[in-house]
Parts: sequence; structure tokens; C-alpha cells
Amino acid sequence: MDYVSFFSFLFFLPILLAILSFVPPRVSGNGFSIREATVRDLQLAFKHNRLTSRQLVEFYLEQIHRLNPILHGITEVNPDALDLADKADQERRTKAPESLSRLHGIPIVLKDNIATKDKMNTTAGSFALLGSVVPRDAGVVTRLRKAGAIILGRASMSEWSYLRSSTAPLGWSPRGGQGKNPYTLGSPCGSSSGSAISVAANMAALSLGVETDDSIICPSSRNSVVGIRPTVGLTSRSGVVAVSPRQDTVGPICRTVSDAAYVLEAIAGVDMHDHATIKASKYIPKGGYAKFLRIDGLRGKRLGVVRDFENLLHLNPGGESASIETFQQNLNTLRQRGAILVDDLKLNNITELYFTDYGELVALRAEFKLSLNAYLKELIASPVRSLADAIEFNKNNPVLEKIEYGQDIMLQAQATNGIEKAEKAARQNLKRLTKNGFVKLMKKNKLDALVSPVDSTARILAIGGFPGISVPSGYTKDGPFGICFGGLKGSEPKLIEIAYGFEQATKIRKPPPYKKLKL
Repeated sequence: MDYVSFFSFLFFLPILLAILSFVPPRVSGNGFSIREATVRDLQLAFKHNRLTSRQLVEFYLEQIHRLNPILHGITEVNPDALDLADKADQERRTKAPESLSRLHGIPIVLKDNIATKDKMNTTAGSFALLGSVVPRDAGVVTRLRKAGAIILGRASMSEWSYLRSSTAPLGWSPRGGQGKNPYTLGSPCGSSSGSAISVAANMAALSLGVETDDSIICPSSRNSVVGIRPTVGLTSRSGVVAVSPRQDTVGPICRTVSDAAYVLEAIAGVDMHDHATIKASKYIPKGGYAKFLRIDGLRGKRLGVVRDFENLLHLNPGGESASIETFQQNLNTLRQRGAILVDDLKLNNITELYFTDYGELVALRAEFKLSLNAYLKELIASPVRSLADAIEFNKNNPVLEKIEYGQDIMLQAQATNGIEKAEKAARQNLKRLTKNGFVKLMKKNKLDALVSPVDSTARILAIGGFPGISVPSGYTKDGPFGICFGGLKGSEPKLIEIAYGFEQATKIRKPPPYKKLKL
């Protein structure tokens, strides 16, 4: 058995053993339908003894077994998932209901660069980190476990968060294979591709992604799910195979705004292993985020519209006109539900941001090297200990790592020597663009959020560390797309109100066409 086949066998073995031990239900024994169920639905079913966490995990294991060989949204399942489910069921029987969180007993999958101190691997999609041993759970995982969530498995991703090669396909990694959009079997976007695929295709109830630039917003938009990129520092990045502490943020990818708000509420907070969380903790509202799930959340909100973004859509050929038409319908819905639209705004530096080399990659390459080397140095055991080692691993394993895709970004990152003159200049330019562009626009027009089609504002939010929420907004023949609401730092409460109000007014999301795609 060759190296690849051996690890493929190890990946599927826990699933096969679980499948052999039961015939998992599509519904619980009491007729409760699990597919597309929200956290609210699941907790109500738990309460009325119509569902157990074991049945829930069994359902998702069956979905993974059936769909993952086609969609490649999951790289690894937790061999302890069923035991964790049994533990949750036992706790539900013995503990007072009010002592259990909303996420108690609910399965969640994590992007493959979020560390877990258990039997699973944390690899960022690369075989170079297979077998590495992390010192502790990532900060967000510690919070999820405290909330009683069940870590179901690992979501696939673009290898090294798409910081290895500029020619590799989005959503591809050696460990996970090529992730596929469950609506089209085409590109899922990246790099938190598997996180979006898994919840869109009902292979998990909830998921976590990590975004440097568009890595949560884009896959959420293209896979018809809800994604929140929180204010940088609102959620801990400790234990994450990171790219940039300046831009990286961990956020939920779920099927509904309410589920995403529940996850954000669970993972936001101070972590002494990530000092940025101390400063950002001032943004966390007393009483959490769930209270902002208001049906009338759009009323009185000032939403800015920059029409130039319509020219920046990155949908597949043929989809632009349909998505722009739908976006106009979405704007009408926002207005009808009480939002105040401030239309035809101009972003001063939009041309510089989207059509020039404004310095983001210059800064990210150096930051990636520093962040990765720091992460690898802290590991208890690892096949590689530096970016240079990872580059060498790729050279020594050309078939395993598909070296034909190259590793140009990694090589460029390795050539950097810390934050020197060029990197400092790039960072200053990013600050200037942010201050003179997005911040000025928001403050001058007293906006609660900027609304845009698909993921067109993701770059602006990323370079400034701002929050954004993508919500399903429509479908074309080329697949789904979302609408994005972005705001200034700490504006998550308003964004959740806006996103939830829009979602409840439209209820656009629909599950993938399983039969049509022969899934």
C-alpha cells in the first residue's frame, strides 16, 4: 500500500467502522428531520426527546460517508465523535437544562488549520504537518468544548490558506483533494472552502473558518451559507496556522444567521495566548450576540451602496447580469423593511484597491513566514519546523504534494527577512487606504453598514480588520451568491441585526440539488 493510499485508509477507517455498526437515520426515531435543522430546532428536539446527540452525529457521519468522496469538504473525522455524543446525551439527562449552552451536544467541524489537542491532525491541508503534535487546543476550540459542542471533524481548505502557490485551484489541498461546490460541483472558492461545503451539504451542523482576505466571505457566498468574519482580535487566533496577525480572524460559517451568532457568542473573548483579544474584548456586548437576532433589525439602519462594486463581481461568465438584477431586488427588500439606503456613494480609492499593486501581498508574505515559523516552533513534535522545511518537504514529495502547482508564494515568503522597509511601507499604505477610503465613507455618511453584492467588499474589510457578514441572496445558472454587510470595528451587533432582518425577510437559502447532481 503506497503512502497516499495508507493515509486515505486511515481517514476513512473511523467512518467505515461507524457505518458498519448502525444504519443511520435521515430522521430520528421520533420523526424529527435533521437535514437543514437549525440549532434552535435541534435543541428543541433534544428537549422533547425526539433526538439525541448520538443520532445527530450518526446522521452527519452517514452524510460524510455518502457525499464527501464527491465534495471533499472533510479531511478527517473525529474518532471520538460518537463517544462525545454519548457524553452530551448523559449530561442532558443529569444536568439542569439552564446550565447547558445553546451549542451543547451540537456537532461542529473546524478548518484544518485550527489546532485540536485530540486524536485528529492539524495540517493546514499539507502532508508536511501530518503527525505533528500541538501543545494545546486552539483558543476558539477551548471555548467550543466549554460550551459543550462536539468537535466532529476537520474541514478541507486551500493548502496553507492559499499562501503556497498562485496557480493551485481554490479549495484544493493534498490532504483534502479538490473541494467542490455542492450546488454546481464547480469551485467552492477558498480558503475556508470545506467549512462552507460541509454545512451547505448538511455534513455538519456548524463550522469554523479562518479569513485573511475573503476566505470566509467568498466560500459562504458561493455555497449559499452564512459567514461572519469578526473584527480582528474578537476571536482568538492562538493555535491557528495563521498567515497574518494583522488580518487573520476566526469566524463561523453556518446555514443561518442565528446559528452563526450563537457560534460567535461562544468563541468571542479574551485569550491570554492572543493579546489582540484583550483590546478587542471591549467590542463584545454584554449579554452576547443572540439578543441582536431581531426580526425588525433593518428598521432605521443606514446602509451605504457603492455602485462601482457591481463592476467588480467575480461570478462565472453569464452570472453577472442576473446577480446585479437580484442585488437590486435585495436593495428594494432592505428599503421595504425599514432600512435607509444611502445610494450612489463613491469610494475614493477603489481604483487603487482593485487595479494596482497596493502592497497587501508584500506585507502578507513576510507576516506568513513569521507566523508560520512561530507556530511550528511551539509544536511538541513535527516533521517540519520552519517555512524552509515545508518548502523542502514539497520538493522531496513531488507526487504527494503535486509539485506541478509550484510554491512561488512560499518561496517569495521565505526570501523575506522580517518586517523591513518594503513591508513597513506596504503596511502604511494599507492604513492610508483604509482611513481615506472605507472609514471616511462610513463616518462621513453616518452608515451602520456598507452593503455590496457577493464578496466585492471583502478586500476592504480584510486590510482594515473590519467585520462582515455574508448572507445567501440569490441563485443563477452558475450557482449561488450572497449579499455582504460590512461595518467598522466592533459593529457585529448591528451587522447581525441587519443580516438577520434581511434573512428573515427573504428566506432565500435552499439546500443543494442532490438528485440533479447525482449526489
